[in-house]
This record gives sequence, C-alpha cells and structure tokens, in this order.
Amino acid sequence: MMDGIIVVNKPSGMTSHDVVSRARRILRMRQIGHAGTLDPLATGVLVLLVGKGTKLFKKFEAFDKAYRASLILGTRTTTADVEGETIEQMPFSHISQQDILETFKQFIGEIQQTPPMVSAIKVNGRRLYELARKGIEVERQARQVRIDALNLLEFHSPRVRFYLECSKGTYVRKLAEDVGERLGCGACIAEIERTKVGPFKIEDAVTLDELNETHLQSWKD
Repeated sequence: MMDGIIVVNKPSGMTSHDVVSRARRILRMRQIGHAGTLDPLATGVLVLLVGKGTKLFKKFEAFDKAYRASLILGTRTTTADVEGETIEQMPFSHISQQDILETFKQFIGEIQQTPPMVSAIKVNGRRLYELARKGIEVERQARQVRIDALNLLEFHSPRVRFYLECSKGTYVRKLAEDVGERLGCGACIAEIERTKVGPFKIEDAVTLDELNETHLQSWKD
C-alpha cells in the first residue's frame, strides 16, 4: 500500500471529490482524501493524502494558501462567478487602476467574510451548495480570515487579474464580490488557480494523466 502525499494540478470542471475518485482508480486503493476543497471552476494545487498520510489532514487543512485569479467588474451573479446567473449589471467604465489598488489595500489583514452559499461548509447538517442548488438561502455567520497579500497583476477593464495570499477558510469568489461591492460596481470571479498550499507549489504538482502514467510505469518496472 502506498502512503504519503500527492500534489495534483486539478483541472477545471472537476470537483475535488472527482479528483479523489480518479486517484483511487489509478492507485487502486480507497484510503485517499484531499486537504482543502477546490470548486469545479478552480484549477491548481490540490493536496491528496494517501494511506497513512490521511492522518495529516488537520495539519494540511490549516496551511495558508496562495492564488492567481481574475474577476470581472460590473457583474453580480448568483454564485459570485461567471458560471452563475446574472443578478445585476452595473456601470464599471469609470473604475481606474488606482481605484482598484486603493480598494485592495482595504482588505489586507484580518477581515470578516461571510461564506458564499455555494461553499462546502455545513449549516444544520446540510452543505450550503446543496441548499443553493435547490434555491434555498440561509443565514451564514461571518468568519474572520486573514489576507496577507492582494496584488494587482493586470488590469484590462472589465477584467482584473490579481495574486492573493491568505489564511485557510478564505473564499476567493467572496473576496472578489466584496471588492466589487466596495468599488460600487459589483464583480464576480472569472477564473481561480491555487498556486500554493503551505510548502507545496504549483510547480510541484502533477496532472492526473501524469499520475496515471507514472503509476503504470511503476507497475512495469
């Protein structure tokens, strides 16, 4: 039996559970879990804990994380990303790069963040995204998270590309939505790539196809 850690570069369109299921088929073992959910829209670092490595779950869950992401100004959606239904379109052409830089500064440090309805946390035993699929919205308690870095990478209105370093429990889509609210024009996430979980970087990650090829080669050897 294999024990340890596998750093996967999750593709868009798959849930974190989908990745775990694929890894179980590739490695032919059941004792595999992931440390830190990524939405289907998101790509990047997903840490898989294998065999006895699953005992490290709490340690890995607590790691800080880093992301590269893009938001779209002027659009609010039901899921705070481009895959949701549009709630509102707002003027955004007046927003300047300086406006964005100044707004980003306001989010550095300890902030209060309300988990989005499409998150995986549970309220009264039900995951929020399960309720959201049924059109049910429930009250959520704001939680304290920490933003260590929020840097503008590129601005071509209405798209804003940024780099984020944050504590566990931070929702990138909610941050984008809150930035849009602070700017007064609304915003939603267009793409998210997780580039780091604790010491594990995107450069360390393998694709599922690469994992499959490596495992097949090990069987041949």
